[in-house]
Amino acid sequence: MNQQDWTRIFDEEMAILSGKGDTWNLVFDESIEPNNPDYGWTKYFRKTSARFSCTSCRRTWPSNRVMVIFHMCLIGGQGTVKVRPLRQECNSCPTAAMVKPLVEPDNIRILMTNLVKKVRRNCYHEEIEEPNRVFNAVDVKSPHEPDHCEGCRLGVCDRD
Repeated sequence: MNQQDWTRIFDEEMAILSGKGDTWNLVFDESIEPNNPDYGWTKYFRKTSARFSCTSCRRTWPSNRVMVIFHMCLIGGQGTVKVRPLRQECNSCPTAAMVKPLVEPDNIRILMTNLVKKVRRNCYHEEIEEPNRVFNAVDVKSPHEPDHCEGCRLGVCDRD
């Protein structure tokens, strides 16, 4: 996962809020609990597509069910968005470690565009009727595997 891409795209998308006089930053936080934001924080979940690569056997696989957890807060002109892209593990390796998703920049931009709408609604109380953008799906040949999905384990995976 390239945090620089996430941060750069976040900054570009949040620029629309520059007239509000607040400063926003993106923080990667593996410890945030999806359904338990800190007091005063708002949770937001989005699904995207990504690729994964096993650190043991180097097997790669795509997924259209990658959950990204955001917690956001604006206090005294300082806005913070905590982000936690949820991981998956290889189904071929018995001791596979959970690996972070590799999200394409186009889908990071879609995530951030939708996030800005959520920030505008929740932190600035703007009424935005515009629907959320849908991520660019990847070609997936095998079914989703809940036993290997961190989102499923945490009870937040969107498995329509």
